[in-house]
Amino acid sequence: MNVSHSSPAGGKATPPEQIRIIVRQARDSWVNGDADAFAALFTPDGELIVPGQKWVGKDAIRKAAADFTTYASNVKIDIRQIIIEGDRAAVEWYWEDTEKASGRRNRADDAIIADFVAGKIKRWREYIDSKTPENS
Repeated sequence: MNVSHSSPAGGKATPPEQIRIIVRQARDSWVNGDADAFAALFTPDGELIVPGQKWVGKDAIRKAAADFTTYASNVKIDIRQIIIEGDRAAVEWYWEDTEKASGRRNRADDAIIADFVAGKIKRWREYIDSKTPENS
């Protein structure tokens, strides 16, 4: 039986397993320092939002990810959980990177809310907690 899903915007919904794959691809692109792969996951007008910053469009997202690789390396991300409701996912992951200039290892717990349209990320909003992992 072929079940058709539709998203609230009237487009075809993104199946839950595809959302999980996209989240894993996002993780892999950060770990591998692949800005092109990360940007390719977004819609043309997609949004990436982190505390204090917002990028709109694939080119801006690609540049933000590429800029990150100039000052950080050795990214490690552990996906803790993914909760999916329709075309929206809540992701909890643990992030580590090394600041190239100082060699300092940064750690953060990160909660992400992502909206999907037809198999692409429309909006990726991160809520980063860099204080709690230092106290763990």
